[in-house]
Amino acid sequence: MGPAPAGEQLCGAIVEPEVMEPALEGTGKERKKASSRKRTLAEPPAKGLLQPVKLSRAELYKEPTNEELNHLRETEILFHSSLLRLQVEELLKEVRLSEKKKDRIDAFLREVNQRVVRVPSVPETELTDQAWLPAGVRVPLHQVPYAVKGCFCFLPPAQVTVVGSYLLGTCIRPDINVDVALTMPREILQDKDGLNQRYFRKRALYLAHLAHHLAQDPLFGSVCFSYTNGCHLKPSLLLRPRGKDERLVTVRLHPCPPPDFFRPCRLLPTKNNVRSAWYRGQSPAGDGDPLPPTTIHGSFRIQLLSPICSSCQPCWVQSGCGSGTSLPECLCLSLCLFQGQGGFTGFLVSMLVVFLVSTRKIHTTMSGYQVLRSVLQFLATTDLTVNGISLCLSSDPSLPALADFHQAFSVVFLDSSGHLNLCADVTASTYHQVQYEARLSMTLLDSRADDGFHLLLMTPKPMIRAFDHVLHLHPLSRLQAACHRLKLWPELQDNGGDYVSAALGPLTTLLEQGLGTRLNLLAHSRPPVPEVSWAGSRVPRDTKDIQDPPKHKDSGTLTLGLLLRPEGLTSVLELGPEADQPEAAKFRQFWGFRSELRRFQDGAIREAVVWEAASMSQKRLIPHQVVTHLLALHTDIPETCVHYVGGPLDALIQGLKETSSTGEEALAVAVCCYDDLSRLLWGLEGLPLTVSAVQGAHPVLRYTEVFPPTPVRPASSFYEPLQERSSLLPRLDKPCPAYVEPMTVVCHLEGSGQWPQDAEAVQRVRAAFQLRLAELLTQQHGLQCRATATHTDVLKDGFVFRIRMAYQREPQILKEVQSPEGMISLRDTPASLHLERDTRQLPLLTSALHGLQQQHPAFSGVARLAKRWVRAQLLGEGFTDESLDLVAAALFLHPEPFTPPSSPQVGFLRFLYLVSTFDWKNNPLIVNLNNELTVEEQVEMRSGFLAARAQLPVMVIVTPQDRKHSVWTQDGPSAQILQQLVVLAAEALPMLEKQLMDPRGPGDIRTVFRPPLDIYDVLIRLSPRHIPRHRQAVDSPAASFCRGLLSQPGPSSLMPVLGYDPPQLYLRQLREGLWGIWPFFYDQHGWEPQPFKVCCTKGHMVMSRGEELVMVPNVEAILEDFAVLGEGLVQTVEARSERWTV
Repeated sequence: MGPAPAGEQLCGAIVEPEVMEPALEGTGKERKKASSRKRTLAEPPAKGLLQPVKLSRAELYKEPTNEELNHLRETEILFHSSLLRLQVEELLKEVRLSEKKKDRIDAFLREVNQRVVRVPSVPETELTDQAWLPAGVRVPLHQVPYAVKGCFCFLPPAQVTVVGSYLLGTCIRPDINVDVALTMPREILQDKDGLNQRYFRKRALYLAHLAHHLAQDPLFGSVCFSYTNGCHLKPSLLLRPRGKDERLVTVRLHPCPPPDFFRPCRLLPTKNNVRSAWYRGQSPAGDGDPLPPTTIHGSFRIQLLSPICSSCQPCWVQSGCGSGTSLPECLCLSLCLFQGQGGFTGFLVSMLVVFLVSTRKIHTTMSGYQVLRSVLQFLATTDLTVNGISLCLSSDPSLPALADFHQAFSVVFLDSSGHLNLCADVTASTYHQVQYEARLSMTLLDSRADDGFHLLLMTPKPMIRAFDHVLHLHPLSRLQAACHRLKLWPELQDNGGDYVSAALGPLTTLLEQGLGTRLNLLAHSRPPVPEVSWAGSRVPRDTKDIQDPPKHKDSGTLTLGLLLRPEGLTSVLELGPEADQPEAAKFRQFWGFRSELRRFQDGAIREAVVWEAASMSQKRLIPHQVVTHLLALHTDIPETCVHYVGGPLDALIQGLKETSSTGEEALAVAVCCYDDLSRLLWGLEGLPLTVSAVQGAHPVLRYTEVFPPTPVRPASSFYEPLQERSSLLPRLDKPCPAYVEPMTVVCHLEGSGQWPQDAEAVQRVRAAFQLRLAELLTQQHGLQCRATATHTDVLKDGFVFRIRMAYQREPQILKEVQSPEGMISLRDTPASLHLERDTRQLPLLTSALHGLQQQHPAFSGVARLAKRWVRAQLLGEGFTDESLDLVAAALFLHPEPFTPPSSPQVGFLRFLYLVSTFDWKNNPLIVNLNNELTVEEQVEMRSGFLAARAQLPVMVIVTPQDRKHSVWTQDGPSAQILQQLVVLAAEALPMLEKQLMDPRGPGDIRTVFRPPLDIYDVLIRLSPRHIPRHRQAVDSPAASFCRGLLSQPGPSSLMPVLGYDPPQLYLRQLREGLWGIWPFFYDQHGWEPQPFKVCCTKGHMVMSRGEELVMVPNVEAILEDFAVLGEGLVQTVEARSERWTV
C-alpha cells in the first residue's frame, strides 16, 4: 500500500496514459481479417488510470545497447530495482539546487558581503553601557544578570566566509539557508571574554548593530533575528532579498571569534566558565568545593564556528560524497528530526558520512541509496550515548578522552580537532528516536516493497500520528519551579537561565523510569523559536514595531510523545522489591504515597503501586496517571499544566450508560456467550448429521461492532405478547423499542451421500435441519428458539444468535449449469457467489480479524472509530462492514513506516491518512491476513489488478482468501461516494491533528464527526420517539425515550423484537417507490437521511423555458410525498437547494 502520486486524486485532473500504439503491419487483406474479428477490446481507460505501455514485436525484442547494459549492471549493483533507481534520481533532481539559482544566490551573497564590511564603527564603551544603541534597538539576548565586566566596540568583520551546507554542496530544497561566518576583529575581544557570558553578549551587540544598519538598505526585504537550533545563546541575523527573490534564499549571519582566540583547555567539558558568585549572586558553599562544569557555555560550537567549518571542509572534500547525503537529509526532514532545539541536523548527517568514509564503511563510488543504507545501518547498531565516535585522527595525549565527554554530554560525536562535541545539544531521547527510526527504515528497505520509497522518504511522520499518546506541558513557566525542586542550579547556570533546556533531560529520564515496560520510546518536541522581526526592510517607524527577544516561557509548548508497548500497557501493577531489600527505600522514595506493602499469592511481601483502572479504555490511560503523579511528586508540576492526549476520541464509541468504557468488555461478554453456544452446538444429540464446524459471521464476534450489544430483557408494558408464536409485538402507544440485532453464526454440517444434488432440494433439507435444531436446543438446554426456513434465532443469556445451517457443496451445486445437450458445466452465478461469501468467506474473515484483535488490542477501537466516522459522514451505506474492517486491519498488518498502533486515537488518524492518500484507482489495497501472501504473490496480484482494472470495482481490497474479485466492495462504494470520502478524510485529518496538538486542550473533538449538510438537496428530520438508536448520534441528546428494557437483565421467556428500525423501513419504502433511483444518505446511529440530488425523470413535470420544453422536478409534490409516507415518523421535510436539475 502506498500514497497516491503527488497532485493526483481519484477524480482529479485528467492525466493522459502513456500508451504507444502498435505499428500497423501487413497487407490490406490482413487488416480486413482483423476488422472482421469479434471485437473484444475494452472501453477506453478511465481518466487517470495507468495503462501498460504497448510495444511492437520489433521494439519488444530489440537488443539492448551497451549504454543500456551498463545502466542495468549499475542498477543491479547499486540499487535493488530499476523502479527504486528512477525514484531516487527524480527525488535528487527535486531537492538539488539548479545552476541558475546558484548564480542568483552567489550574486546576492556578494552584495551582502559588500554591505556588511561597510557598516560604520562604534567607539569602545562598557558592556553595561548600551546607550550608544539607537532608540528602539533590542539586543537579541536575555542579559540576566545585567551587570558584567568588559568593554565593547563595533568594527567591521575581519573576514566574511560562507560556511555550512551551501559551501559543502549538501543543502537541499525547498528551504535554502546559507550560513555566513563573520570573523570579529581581535580588537573587540578581551582575554577573559570566555567568562560569565561576556562573549555571548558581545556577539549579540554585534548582531544588533548590524541589524540596525542593514535594515535601512533597500536590498533586503526582511531583516530579523533567529536562534540557531532554538538555543537563545546563539542568535543569528537572517537576511532575505527584496522582490521576486524573497523566497530564493535566507542568509544567516553568525559572528565568530578569530582563529585560536580561545584556549582549548578553557573550553573542555570539565571546566567552569560561569561563576556562581556572578550568576546567582552568592558565593559557593565552601571555598574548597569545585565549581560545576559549564559544558554548554564552554562548547566549541559557538566560539569556533569558522575554524570548525574550515576543519570539516577538507575532510568533506576528500570524502567525495557530496551527493550522498541528500537522501539521509531528506529522511531526517520527513521524520521531523530537524526541528527545535537538540534536533538531528543535516550538518550532523554530513559529518556522519565523513566518519563512515574515514572508517571505510562508505566508498566514494557508492550510490546515494547505498550511502543511505550505510548511514541507517550505522545508526541502528551504534549507540552514541554509550560509545561515542570521533573524527580526530591525532594521538596527542593532551586531547580529552571520550569518557570525559560522556560524563558531560548525553550524545558524543567529536569533530576533527578532538575538542568539540558536534552532538552537544542533541538529547539522549532524540538520538534514541533516530536509532528507532533507523531500525524501522532498514526493515522497510530490506522488505523490498514496491512502495518502500514513498513510505520511507515521502510519508511525513508528525508526532501526533507517530506516537500513541502525546502530552503538552503548558505553560512552560512551570518548569522553572521544576528546576528549583530538582535542584538543577548548575544546569540553569550553564544554559544561561533557560529552564526548559535545563529541565528537559531530567524530566525525560524521570518519565522513562516511571513508565518502564509500558514505554517503547519517548520523544520530545519544541517548536522552533519564532523569528524576532526587525520591522521589515526599513528603519522602524515606531519602537512598538521592534520585538524583544522571546522569553523562555513564550517559546511555545514542550510536547512529549509516548510510543507504548501493547504487552505492558494495560498492567495495573508496578511490582517493587521485597520489603527487606535495600532497593525498597528507593522505590518508596520514587513513587511516594502511591507505594504500599502488599502480600502476594506466593507469600512474598513487596512494595507495589496499584493504579485505578477497571475498563480497557482506562487501562490504556494508565500512563496518564503515571505521568501526572511523577510530575506532581518530583517537579511540582500540577495536573492542570499537563494536557494529556490519549483518549479524547473514546467518547465517540462509548455506550449509552458507559462513561468509563469503550465497549471492549461488552464485546468480550458477547463473544464468551457465543463460545458457550458453540460448545452446546458441538454437543447436540439427535441431529441426523453431526456438526463439523461452528463459525461466527458478525462484527460483534470480530470486535468491530461500533456499539456492542448488551443483554436484553424486554419490559412487558411496551409489547403485546403473541403467545402462539412466543414473540412480542411493539405497542403503538409506546416509543419504539430498543434495537436488537441478532449475531449471525454459521453451523456447517458434515458431508454425506444422502444429500440431494438439486439446489431446491438442498434448501428444503436445510430448512428441516433448522427446525430440528430449534427443537433440540429447546429440549436439551431450555433455550428460547424461533426457526425459519433459512435460519434459527436463539436467545441465550440476553443475546440473540441467528444460526444458519450450511452444506459445503451447496455453492458448487448452485454453479452447475446444464446445456441443451445435457452437458453440465460450472459457472459463477449471483446465488452461488452470495452463498459462498456468507458461508465460507465471511466466517474465515471473522476468524482472522478475531485473531488480529487478540494480537493487537487496539484494533477494535480503531475499526469502530473508523466505521463511526464514515457513518457519521452519511456514507455508511456505500461501504460494507467488512471493507472498513479490512482497511483498519491494513493499519496493523502493514503499518510502514510506523509501528502498529497501540491506541485507537493514533490508529484513527492513520486511517484518515490512508483513505485520503491511497491511490485507489491504480493500486489494490492488499491486506495480508495471517501473513499468507508472499512478496512474489503480491507482485503478481498487482500485475493482475492492472490487467483487469476495468472489470474491478472502484475500491479494490484483496486478501489471501479473495485474491482477484474484491468481494467486499463489489456492491459499493461508487466512484462518487469514494471520492467524497477521500475529500472528507483529507479535510478532517489536519483539523483533528491541529485540535489534538493544541496545548490548551482539544476543544470539541466531535467537530470532525459532524457531517457537512450544505451539499444536500433535502433534509428529512425524524421524530426521536421512533428512532431506536437515537442516543448513538454524534451529539447524543441529554434525554431520550425509554426503549422498553428492564434495568436488570434476567431470563426471558419470549423472543425480543429483532431488527425493528422504523427509519430503515421508511427508507426502504422510499427506494421501492418512485424515488428509488435517488441516492439517500443517512447515519444509522442517530438517523437523518438526506436525498443527495435529483437524477431521474420520475417525480418531474414539464415546463417551458423560452421556446423549449424541459423536465424539472416537481419539488412540492415530492416533498409532500416524503411527509405522507413517513406520517408519524417524519417531523419536517426541508428543501435546501435552490437550483434543481435533471
